Amino acid sequence: MIDPEIIRRFSESHNEDAGQHYTPREVIQLMVNILFYDDNDILSGNNVAKTIYDPACGTGGMLSVAEEYLHSLNASTELVSFGQEINDQTFAICKADMLIKGNNADYIKDGNTLSDDQFAGSTFDYILSNPPFGREWKNEKAKVEEEAKLGFGGRFGAGLPATSDGQMLFLMTAISKMKDIDKGGSRIAIIHNGSPLFTGDAGSGPSEIRRYILENDLLEAIIALPNDIFYNTGIATYIWVLSNKKAGTVREGKVQLINANEMFVKRRKALGNKRNDISKEDIAEITKIYGDFKESEISQIYDDEDFGYTKITVERPLRDEEGNLVLKKGKKQPDTSLRDTENVPLKEDIKEYFEREVLPFAPDAWVDEKKSKVGYEIPFTRYFYKYEAPRPSAEIMAEIMDLETELSGSLEEVFDL
Repeated sequence: MIDPEIIRRFSESHNEDAGQHYTPREVIQLMVNILFYDDNDILSGNNVAKTIYDPACGTGGMLSVAEEYLHSLNASTELVSFGQEINDQTFAICKADMLIKGNNADYIKDGNTLSDDQFAGSTFDYILSNPPFGREWKNEKAKVEEEAKLGFGGRFGAGLPATSDGQMLFLMTAISKMKDIDKGGSRIAIIHNGSPLFTGDAGSGPSEIRRYILENDLLEAIIALPNDIFYNTGIATYIWVLSNKKAGTVREGKVQLINANEMFVKRRKALGNKRNDISKEDIAEITKIYGDFKESEISQIYDDEDFGYTKITVERPLRDEEGNLVLKKGKKQPDTSLRDTENVPLKEDIKEYFEREVLPFAPDAWVDEKKSKVGYEIPFTRYFYKYEAPRPSAEIMAEIMDLETELSGSLEEVFDL
């Protein structure tokens, strides 16, 4: 295998964003740990062949680490790697690496995954990826929208994100490559920033994508990674774990949120934006937390439905200058200047919510049910927010007085007062 440090240095010197094609090895190891977790078929079987796919494979690091890890657990299992990469240079490195290891390099394809899917109609046992996020897909817009018209006959039947960020297109590509459950099903581990968790209102493309994933019970877990562990960004990142094999397990109808944000060790020397590492001990602990599937300070478990809501439109009647109702064919007319919306959790009865939260403050209001829309969001940080009471004012005042006294003494020394 080509030295990962050489690949990292190459990526930093040949790309606009330092290391944009290089995912830190410890992040890949964590993803692979979870991807293969408790998969007895490959961990203990003899001469088993499985397939793995990365729609944005870069230099092939994820595929290589997955293969290494699997062979360390069971040397008799074969993992056949498939991938597609848009950058010609990194594609060449990935292909060369596959050749060096004796793998079939023909399964690594060159091209734009979003507009030219080289694996249309193919499905895989595992999908592993760190696709670009915050990147526009305007150049691919025509092709993507054309495929979206096919509905679920293509990859983008659930909906389309804003053209300013194409990462959810890769998420849907991964989902489209899952094997049917009667053929063994599939598991996915994919990295995203925070945007896919909550961006987009009810009825929007991103919300509809989340709705499809959750209503089809595909989401197993989301793991918040520490900041500053990637070479090209310090922002919050998350591993999404998806599977179509949850039925009949303890995870059926459930989603586990793991906040591993504080599980890191500081680097002695920063590499680009990478100031932190996830240690082997942390990888083992996060994997155990995932596997145990229990609630704790950093692990929370929710029903799929907990992330859904109905956005209702609350209308108030239009009145004339004398305060009389304006009627049209005997019906009250809405005053658009007083129109408001409320997000009602799916687990709550809309009528009861409306009577409790709206009518006491607006007795003349009503819900326009034709405008109601179901939405989904995963406000990850809100679930792990811890309230910290403000310090007592007397304590703050005492500290200010101490500082003033100290500052006064310093000034006297400076000016020899």
